[in-house]
Amino acid sequence: MHPALLALAMMSAPETGTVRFVPIGDQSEIPERYRLRERTFEWKLAPLKTLLDGAVEVSTLTCPSPVESPTPENNTVYAEYYRPQGEGPFPAVIVLDITGGDQKLSRIIATALAQNKIAGLFVQMAYYGPRRPPGSKLRLLSTNIPQTMAAVTQTVLDCRFAAAWLAARPEIDPQRIGILGTSLGSFMSCLTGEMDKRISRVAILLGGGGLVDAFYGHPLAAPYTKAYEALGGSKEKMKELIAPFDPITKACNLKNRKVLMIAAKRDEIVPPSCTTALWEAMGKPKIFWYDTTHYGAALIFPFALQHVVEHFGAK
Repeated sequence: MHPALLALAMMSAPETGTVRFVPIGDQSEIPERYRLRERTFEWKLAPLKTLLDGAVEVSTLTCPSPVESPTPENNTVYAEYYRPQGEGPFPAVIVLDITGGDQKLSRIIATALAQNKIAGLFVQMAYYGPRRPPGSKLRLLSTNIPQTMAAVTQTVLDCRFAAAWLAARPEIDPQRIGILGTSLGSFMSCLTGEMDKRISRVAILLGGGGLVDAFYGHPLAAPYTKAYEALGGSKEKMKELIAPFDPITKACNLKNRKVLMIAAKRDEIVPPSCTTALWEAMGKPKIFWYDTTHYGAALIFPFALQHVVEHFGAK
C-alpha cells in the first residue's frame, strides 16, 4: 500500500481500550449517590476531523455509562475529544453544555482550548444529543423531579468516568484535569468537581448555588410551588430534597482547588445572590463579574473565554 494511503487508513482506524476507574480517597466526603466503586470500562475513540490546518484533531469517544437508566440510548456516554497537535503532556478539560443549546458553544470552547494546547473533551450530558431517543421529549431537566435527580446523578458519574479516561491518556497530564460548564452545565461541572478529587480545576460560567432560596419564591416557579405545597410540601422539605443536587451543599470540597467563576450582574436566570452564595461557600475563589444579563453574556464571551484559557493553561 502507498505510504500516504497507509497513513490515511491508520488515521481512520478507531482506537479501543479499557480504563480502570479507581476512586481517589475513601469518598466519605461525598453523598452515596455520587460514589463509584473500583471498576474497569471499555471505550472507543474514532477519528472525526481535523481543525485549524491540522492543529486540532477531533475524535468521537464512546463508553458505557456507569448508570443504567430505563432508556437504552441514554446508557452510552458520547463525547468529542479535541486533541492539540504534539505529544504533550497537555492539561485537559471536560466541557459541558447549556440547557437548550445546539452544542455549538461547547464545540467552540473545546476548539479554543485545544488551540491553546489544552485538550478539550465535550461530554454529552444525560438525555442530550444522541442520548435522547429520536422524537422523544425526554430532557435532563423536567417537572418529573425523581427523573431529573437521576439524570443529574448519571451526568456526574459519567463525568467521573470521563476524568478517569483523560487521566489514563499518555498525552494528558493527570495532575491538570479540569471541568467547565455554562449555565446548566456549570451546575453539573461544579457538582462533578466536588465529587471527584481527580479534577483539580473548575470553571463555573453563569452558575450558582442555594437553589431553593433563589428559586422557590420566583414568579416563574409559582405554579410548581403551589402544586407542591398542595401535596404537603414546603420550602424546608424542598431544601432537604434538593440538597444532594445543589452545588452549595458540598462547595467546601472545592476550597483547596483552583476555581474560576464568570458571572452576570443582571442575570435573570441565575440570580446574582445565587452566584454570590456559592462563591462564598467555596472560599471566595477568583470571580469576574460582567454588567450583563444571562443571555446577554454572549456579548462578553470572548473575554470570558480568555479567562478560561488562562485558568486551565496556567501551571
